[in-house]
Amino acid sequence: MTDIASASPRFRVAALYRFAPIAEVELACVRDRLQTVCEAKSVKGTLLVAAEGLNGTIAGPEIGIEAVLAEIRAIPGFADLDVKYAWTQEPPFLRMKVRIKREIVTMGQPDLDPARQAGVYVAPQDWNALIADPTTLVIDTRNDYEGDIGAFEGAVQPNTRSFRDFPDWFRTEGRALLVERKPQRVAMYCTGGIRCEKSTAFLKAEGVENVHHLEGGILRYLEEVGPGDSLWRGDCFVFDERVSVGHGLVQGDHTLCRGCRMPVDAAGRASPHYIEGVCCDRCRDTRDDAQRLRYAERQRQIELARRRGQSHLGRIDSP
Repeated sequence: MTDIASASPRFRVAALYRFAPIAEVELACVRDRLQTVCEAKSVKGTLLVAAEGLNGTIAGPEIGIEAVLAEIRAIPGFADLDVKYAWTQEPPFLRMKVRIKREIVTMGQPDLDPARQAGVYVAPQDWNALIADPTTLVIDTRNDYEGDIGAFEGAVQPNTRSFRDFPDWFRTEGRALLVERKPQRVAMYCTGGIRCEKSTAFLKAEGVENVHHLEGGILRYLEEVGPGDSLWRGDCFVFDERVSVGHGLVQGDHTLCRGCRMPVDAAGRASPHYIEGVCCDRCRDTRDDAQRLRYAERQRQIELARRRGQSHLGRIDSP
């Protein structure tokens, strides 16, 4: 008979966003309400609140997640909040932060209105046919390190360092691709749907009309489309302690380099330049001795806490 009391705890993860207007005077109130309910229900993660909407990923007990989502859906305009769920054995977050931002995903294009200007949603079940069509130009709107560990077949990789770089990439290289290939349509995707939705609004503002994006992003696709039918290759980077997920949203084998916050696979961890908690192939030449010593001490404290069966908050600190 299973000892329920000794079973590993399970945490529900909810990745969510919605573009819907929130009055500037209401932002602080919304932030405080969400911070309060998250703390009361033992939910942790990050939520961003802006005049254009709300975005974030949270994790905690199922009843706590439902309470937070109910609070968000009670905000005018947020009844149709988009949510992707997953489960994990270990808590992917150790803190709860609700922050007011200028944008819920930073592109630096203040005149966009994704709530009204976004392109055509494409369900995961219809995505394969769209991107397999040779008259479709498929663009990955994520960052370079995300595309490195997984992408859709045939997708253009802008290799941007941040989402803020996407407009400049499109106005130069992206625009040139449209001229060269003359596609009938553009299809874009991202992790959870928010970046590609905003990107479609941007392309439409730039005069590109036939623009589509993957509804629910890669996460929903991996949840609903099985490996046998999938055009996805590799793992999907996620911005929490799971680091990456695959089909069925099963946690991948990537870990996070604590020196540069980049994903590292099994081959990367086998490199002689990889030191757990300190550096990897990407960052070994970009950190000085003082930084390396600080990271090594942080890793030592993490390992000591692990042996005591305790969490160590320093393991998610930025370098």
